[in-house]
Amino acid sequence: MSAPGFFAKVRQHLAVGASLVALIANLGAPLPAAAQDHDKHSTATPIQHLIVIIGENRTFDHVFATYQPRHGQSISNLLSRGIVNQDGTPGPNFSLASQSSATDSSTDGYQLNPSGNVPYSVLPPVLAGGYTTPPFPDVATAKLYEYGLPDDYYVYLTTGGTGLSHGDVDTRVPNATTLPSGPFQLTSNTHPYDSYDNSPVHRFYQMWQQFDCNAANATTWNPSGCRGDLFPWVEDSIGAGSNGLTQPAGFNDTTTKEGSTSMGFYNMLQGDAPYLKYLADHYAMSDNYHQAVMGGTGANHVMLGAGDAIWFSDGNGNPTEPPHNQLVAAGSPNSGVVDEIENPNPQADTNNYYAEDGYGGGSYGSPSYGGGTYSNCSDATQPGVAQITNYLGSLSRPINPNCDPNRFYLLNNYNPGYYGDGSNAYADIGNPAETVFTIPPSSLRTIGDALNEKHITWAYFGDQWNTYLANPDGLYLTADNTYCNICNPFQYSTSIMTSATRKVHLQDTLALYRTIQEGKLPAVSYVKPDGWLDGHPASSKLNLFEGFVKKIVDEVQANQELWESTAIIVTFDEGGGYYDSGYIQPLDFFGDGTRIPTLVVSPFTNPGHISHTYTDHVSILKFIEANWGLAPVTNRSRDNFPNPIASKKNPYVPLNSPAIGDLMDLFNFEGHQK
Repeated sequence: MSAPGFFAKVRQHLAVGASLVALIANLGAPLPAAAQDHDKHSTATPIQHLIVIIGENRTFDHVFATYQPRHGQSISNLLSRGIVNQDGTPGPNFSLASQSSATDSSTDGYQLNPSGNVPYSVLPPVLAGGYTTPPFPDVATAKLYEYGLPDDYYVYLTTGGTGLSHGDVDTRVPNATTLPSGPFQLTSNTHPYDSYDNSPVHRFYQMWQQFDCNAANATTWNPSGCRGDLFPWVEDSIGAGSNGLTQPAGFNDTTTKEGSTSMGFYNMLQGDAPYLKYLADHYAMSDNYHQAVMGGTGANHVMLGAGDAIWFSDGNGNPTEPPHNQLVAAGSPNSGVVDEIENPNPQADTNNYYAEDGYGGGSYGSPSYGGGTYSNCSDATQPGVAQITNYLGSLSRPINPNCDPNRFYLLNNYNPGYYGDGSNAYADIGNPAETVFTIPPSSLRTIGDALNEKHITWAYFGDQWNTYLANPDGLYLTADNTYCNICNPFQYSTSIMTSATRKVHLQDTLALYRTIQEGKLPAVSYVKPDGWLDGHPASSKLNLFEGFVKKIVDEVQANQELWESTAIIVTFDEGGGYYDSGYIQPLDFFGDGTRIPTLVVSPFTNPGHISHTYTDHVSILKFIEANWGLAPVTNRSRDNFPNPIASKKNPYVPLNSPAIGDLMDLFNFEGHQK
């Protein structure tokens, strides 16, 4: 996620009014009657309740780089591959993760594997980001806004400030300007685990480019031919996008304020990420689970809920072209000329500075501009498209881009087409408190529709949802409005948001805690922490997400009857642009992307089990469908792909690509009755 100037805006909202305190105190209203319909349905396994918790922006190697599995289990990470040693220093195979600079000019156009690759002698500088001082002054203030942590975790909302400005050399990291060209341990005596940190770029065309994919480089062990050696170069040459503006004068490898942020990793052998390590030791996890879309939060959450990408429409289910160098919100303070179509071709006289790409600027009461985030990937003449589709077609097993004609697909983050109360947000883009960068209401079918048709209970529990409903126009990550609207895949959907049962399916995490205690949990629950607790670099910390997960796991386990029929999946929306050494399988135009940490917490797991089966976000849909007897969401969604068939020598690469698993091998149901 991203929002211009949100760090400054957060500080302005820390004064707590009596009305807000009263609102929070009254958020424990009973669930609507329909939500209490928890009759058991026939399932293929003993699991009657699935909880999916979704954090933000961490790759598998970033978190589990040095994790050592139990005896009899194996893992693919930086340590096992010899890229780093147990103490986090470069290992004997460090060169496997070597990073390079490259050249991509306007005459070349956007390139997936740019020319002129030159290995860095040292990485670009590590640059600071995140809160200079902690966001809350004390635990008491933090508790006025937050209710998603165990008591002993609230202190982490008051600690970990960088003491540095965004873009400064991160002097907390030893040798921040002279690190060898590869992954580096983020934590040290001067940079503890409990620290706010910078956020790398995590946008669509940037991520594809970071992987440096070329079918000519394919091997049996890496049939995608992606080398993953351009992570810092893409960070420093374009970063989070140009928004159509010309490249700043004096541009260098610190201008984007990212440096080599992408190459940092935590060290579990030295105490980092202790709760995630505990879950991996005592339950099960995958070391081959991937973000489903190259790029960021919005597109990945949509894929998680629909198994497909969303496209720009007229709001009535008909595809149309998004604003393209045209005036929007005429007559309002937001009025401006925007271009919402991506153009990753480099600007003239630059090295890889994209012509039009970005989250959009100038909104919220000032003229709008920029904002490229859609592509018509059925048209090879569109900027950037041919490079990806030609690559997919050149693989030994050619991959269908799966792009329907005349559809401009959302590749990154725009606000959903509905407010939480079901009103049309796209129709409100002239509102000074709203942004023009909003996707129209969508006809895209989701797993929510499939569950509704079979009368299977489900809910999306968004942290701070009730506060958001009271102030849906509040800017992201203000202290009184930290709900993530772009994270809710159902908030884009006309069928869900205009349904009479909307209030049953979209609720606050306060309702989640209550249904757990009462044993009335829906069959399927999606759970999203708010912006303070989601683990997103810069705006959150990984230990805060650990606390959010722990509260839910502890409460489920405290209800023994519920625990005995429940599985909790802990995952992340995407890797956030951090480096990962794992194989990625091309599935279509949209991805896959990097591996992300994914664990299953359930009495039906073998402690310490690690699954190597290739999976991604749509595997959760496949599990739901397999367990509750549902068909794929649509005839083109990814849940139609078969389960992988892999060799014993290399279990990570499906021989029948494109293929994704259904997560069943993370469980052990032997000896358990349904």
